[in-house]
Parts: sequence; structure tokens; C-alpha cells
Amino acid sequence: MLKSVLAACLFLLFVLPTFAQSSRVVRVQDSLTREPVIGATVRTPNSVKPLIGAVTDANGLATISGLPTSVTGLVASAVGYETGSFPLTAGSDTLVFLLKSVDESLDEVTVSATRTNSRIEDLPIKVEVLGQEDMNEESAVVPGNISSILGDISIIHVQRTSAVNGNQAIRMQGLDPKYTQILRDGLPLYEGFSGNLGVLQIPPLDLKQIEVIKGSVSTLYGGGAIGGLINIVSKSPTSEKPEFTALLNRSGLKESNGNAYYSQKYGKTGLTLFTGYTNQQAVDVTGDGFTDSPQIKQVTVHPRFFWNPSNDSRFNIGYSYTTEHREGGYLPRLEGTAAANTYQNITDLQRHTVDFDANHNTSETNSFTLKGALSTFHRKNTDYQKLSDGRQSSVYLEANDLKRFGKQQLIVGANLTVEAFRKNADSTRLVDYTYSTIGGFVQDDWQVGEKVSLQAGLRVDHHNTFGNFVLPRLSLKLKPSDPWTVRLSVGTGYKTPNLFVNQTPGALNVSLIFPRLLPIDVATVKAERSVGTNMDIAYSKTFENGFSIQVDQAFYYTYINTPVVAQFASLSGTLGAYTNLVNAPYNVFSVGTDTYVRLEYKSFELYLGYNHTLAKRADKNSTDVANNSYLPLAPQDKFSTTLAWENEHFRFGVESSFVGRQYLYNNERVRNYWIVAGAAEYHYNEHWRLVLNTENALNVKQANYETVVTGTNPTVQPTFRPVWAPLEGIIVNAALKYTL
Repeated sequence: MLKSVLAACLFLLFVLPTFAQSSRVVRVQDSLTREPVIGATVRTPNSVKPLIGAVTDANGLATISGLPTSVTGLVASAVGYETGSFPLTAGSDTLVFLLKSVDESLDEVTVSATRTNSRIEDLPIKVEVLGQEDMNEESAVVPGNISSILGDISIIHVQRTSAVNGNQAIRMQGLDPKYTQILRDGLPLYEGFSGNLGVLQIPPLDLKQIEVIKGSVSTLYGGGAIGGLINIVSKSPTSEKPEFTALLNRSGLKESNGNAYYSQKYGKTGLTLFTGYTNQQAVDVTGDGFTDSPQIKQVTVHPRFFWNPSNDSRFNIGYSYTTEHREGGYLPRLEGTAAANTYQNITDLQRHTVDFDANHNTSETNSFTLKGALSTFHRKNTDYQKLSDGRQSSVYLEANDLKRFGKQQLIVGANLTVEAFRKNADSTRLVDYTYSTIGGFVQDDWQVGEKVSLQAGLRVDHHNTFGNFVLPRLSLKLKPSDPWTVRLSVGTGYKTPNLFVNQTPGALNVSLIFPRLLPIDVATVKAERSVGTNMDIAYSKTFENGFSIQVDQAFYYTYINTPVVAQFASLSGTLGAYTNLVNAPYNVFSVGTDTYVRLEYKSFELYLGYNHTLAKRADKNSTDVANNSYLPLAPQDKFSTTLAWENEHFRFGVESSFVGRQYLYNNERVRNYWIVAGAAEYHYNEHWRLVLNTENALNVKQANYETVVTGTNPTVQPTFRPVWAPLEGIIVNAALKYTL
């Protein structure tokens, strides 16, 4: 008898709770419009027998009664929507399930730079995405690099950093290029020595999208993302049918491009392969004897292999190889008709990168990711007949765990970055160094309610040379009504000193060529620290007649303490005074607004963007002009506009941009200018496209306003004015694109 009573008690204690039943109220909404979905079915998963479910009413509400406590999730489905699985969370509040419409899922944009792979509409931070359609168009308009499409964004200013070798860098929010962090597939591959040349020589044919995050986001990836972050995302295979695209291009600047892309799934595996070749001859457009467009011979190969062993696991590994020979300088010297001591700038580089990304869903609500990259970069440069020769090896490893529970997404992770520079025998005074940074981060995305969400982040980094850094960050998103979204972010950042990271000279004629650089005095030069805030007010609505409008008004402010600048050193050599890095006796701030409007109606699309930035050096205790001047080469006004029209066989587009109130050193103001571009595309069928494009149709050149190359003996030892306007003038190109 006693045994029977004990068995019954055990049954009641352990078994009956499994069959305890409860009721839950669920609201089903459209994930984009947040409108209620009427007639949606909400039920238990197929593994639960018998199935229990209900249908939503006119308010999108469904009450499900009799749920066993063992059920941890529900399934929601509706006509015209993708079926979704959603976790059951504790509490008595109404659960909100967001369903993605079938049409929306085809064009849905997810952002990988934030690590949660969230939809762009759901992010508490403002992200601008140039998507697949933009990449497809740009691959034929400017097939050699992505600088043109980035320059179309009003808050971005693409700055040419050399008068002869064509190198370019990116300014965001008026700050120096070193404060913009560039990632490739979420990996910081272009840090230190490996990022000083040709970062924007990335063809768009290989890309899925480009993600632009404005303002301080150093909490996500560590030091450097003070002005903003740009993540360049590669394509992945999408179909078991082969995808193949080939492109041939020729420009009036004697540039030829041949690019090809292949992609295909093979069951649980997949492959993408990009190959690109650029051959550009040296051209002197202005007639001053120096190359305005350098000679470039470049080969790029980028294969990636994908493997999905199960629905919960995925793995990809890629290899990227780039080799490039680049020559600029006195054109007769390049052609072999001038004396051997005349000016020539020659660069040979090779870049090898192996990267991987592994992800496993340990449960419906938990995902673990391990990713990393190993790369080597070798650059040999001859400038002013002085050789610099160095190699950098880099390692990046990251592990993170993403946990979804209730209305929150929590990601915790750690990463390691190693940058090892080794100098070969050359003419410089540079020295070997190894920098390593180990960091940990945590980020919590919390959907507080239907109209409020928060994102809080904290990073702690330890740098082996420059010490420890603690970086908190907070973002808030408000949705007061369907068309309106308000985002507010506050974040901190840091930047460690580095000789090779797009330094802007602290004064006119301070040279940054490697033969003039002195090693960093790590005992006296300290890392820069910053704080920044961004606010966006956005309105987005699509009307019944198909007309859609997007308006975004942004405000931002960034403050940087004791920035590291390049200055004349007391030592001098055959090329003049050496250059060293020091902490400036002033601080830097940038404050501004950014406005853009995007209108679409039937076959027409119009984009208008205006950016106003005031970026200054500021020291309230000094009356020195140099300490209270505008940041050089940072336009205060930039206006951009794009108008496009498309039908079944044709597409036409006109772009223009105005660059105004730009200053050099000691508040020397330069001329304002307009850049106008136009493109026409003809689709013969779904396979063939012919594109005719014109860049800088008004033929604006800096040489129209001043002499760019000066000096007492310019053919041997020239002095170059800072580059603040285009050098090449008008560029016309024609491209033929074939897609299988």
C-alpha cells in the first residue's frame, strides 16, 4: 500500500505538470507595416500531438487555450506570408509575432555588421545599405572599384590622398579617413600597413551589398570606427542553377577591365568565384608632364566555398589574392624618354587572405559563431628614388554567442587582433613592431514594447602597447507611429597610433611618404579617445498608387581628445625634414546635419542628399590660428542628387554633387565645384547589357584653379599641392555585361 501511495505521489509531482495547461494571447502583425494580419493560423509545432491552434481576428489577435507547459514555441502562418516559428516567453503580456510577406522576403535587407543579422528596419542604430541592385548597376558603370558608389552618399567624401598614384580614402562626418573603419564580410582586413593603398580597388561585381553605419561604433569591432563603419559584404550562392556574369569595360582614360563571377549551389555545398583584371595606362590629362591617372596592372581572384551540413550549421571559407603594379610620376620617365633621376613613384603589392565563418544553432534560440582571417600584405614602393619595403601579417579571430529570449537578443563574444609589421632592407627608418589587441564585448537588443527598443553595448580591449580601453554604447529606437522612426545613439571610441593609417598632415607640406617617416615614440604618443552622438528622424511611407517616399534627417556630434597628427621632426635627410607622429595640443570636434530624401514612382527614382559639417581643431586656451582652424580637406557642404528612369529595355540616370566651403591648412579656402555624371543602359534581353557612362561631365579639374605640381626642380623633386578636387577631368567608359 505504501509503495502505491509513493508511486502516485511521484506521478503527480513529475508527470502531471507536463500536462498542465495554460492560455496565451498572440498578436500577429506584418513585419514591415506592423498592420494586423487577419486570418493567420497560430498553432503548436508538428511535434506536439494533438495540434492546438487558433485563427486571428480583425485585430490580428488569437487566444490559444489548453497549451501544455512543455510547449516552448508556436508556429504562425498566413496566405502571402512566410511561415514563422516563435518562442513562448514568460509573463502574461500579449505575444507579438511578426510575419514576413512573400514579396518583402524577396527584397528584405539584413545587416551583418551588427552581428545579429537583423532586418534593417528593426535595428536601433541607423544603417544605410547599398543593396544588390546598386551593386549590379555599379558593376557596369564603374567596374573597377566602389569609390564612385560610396561617393554618391552625401555624408561620405571620397578623398584622393596622392596626386600621382591614385590612392583614395573615405571621410565620414568630416573626420579624417583614419576614423572610418572598413570591414570585408565583418572582418577588419585593412588595418595598419595593409590598409594604406588600394582599399577601394574592390570591384562591385563580387558584392552583395555595402553597409554604412554612421557615427561611433567602436563597441562593435574595437578601435577605429569613430566617424563610421563600412562593411563590404560578398555574394553567396543562392540557387542550384549556375549564375555566371562576365563584364568587359573600356574608358577614355585608357583603363580596361575584365571581370567574371560564378556562383552555384550543389546540394549542401556551394561555390562562388570572382576573377578580375585591370589594365590602366598612365595618362597626363592637364599637360603638366605628371600622371593624373597612374599606370595600374591588377589581378584579383576570390573563391569561396560554402557547406551546410544541416539546417542548424553552416560553414564557409574563402581565399582572396590581389597582385598589383602601379606607376605614377613624371610621364616621360615612365615612358623611358627622360633622365633616370626624374621623379617616379612605383608600387608593387601582393595581398593574400584566408577567411572563414562557422555558425551553429545550438537551439531555436541560441546561435554560436566562430570566424576569423589570416592575411599577408607585401608592399614595395620607390618614391623620390628611395625604396620602402615591408610586409605585414595579420590575424583576426572572433567567437560570439547569440541568445534570443523573450523580447531580447543578447550577444557575448571575444576577439583577438594581431598586426605584425616586418621591414625589409630599404631606405626608411621604420622599425618592426607587433601590435595585438584582445577584447571582449556584450550587446543586448531589447524590444521594450511595440514602439520602443534599446541596444546597449560594452567593449573592453587590451592593447599590448597602448593599454586598456572601456567602450560603452547606448542606442534607442522609437516608433511613435507607422511612418515615423526616431533613433538616438551615444558611443565612445579610441584609435591607437599607427604610421600607416591614412594620416592627415598636421600642417602644409608635411610629408607622409615612408622614407620620411620616423618610428612612433610609444613612450610619449598616446591613443586617441572619442565620444560621439547621432540622432536620426525618419519618415517612410508607400501609397496605394505605388508612390513611395523616404525622408531622413540626421544630427551628429563627435569629440576627439588630443588627436595624433603628423608634424615636421627636428631631424632631416636628403628629402628634407622627417615626419613624426605626436599628440596635437588641440582637440577635434565635428558637428553637422545630414538630410536625404528618396522618392519612387513607377519607373522613376529620385534621391536628394545634403550634408553640412563643421569640423574644427579647437583649443580654448590658445589663440594660435593653427589650433582653431577648420580640419583640412573636409568640405562643409555637400549636396548630392540622383535621378533615374527605367523601362523594359532602357535605364537612364543622372547624378550630380556639389562640394563647397572646403579648406586646406591655416583656413585657406579653395573653390567650390560641381560634379555631374550620366549613364545610359540598354538591356537587349535578360542576358546582355550595354552601358555608356560619363563621369565628371563638366570636366572639373584642380589644375583649372591652381598649379598642382610645384618646386624649384619639379621634374626631379616635385612638391605637390594637397588634392582637393578631381585631377583626371571627364571620364567616359563603355561596358558590355553578360549574365547567364
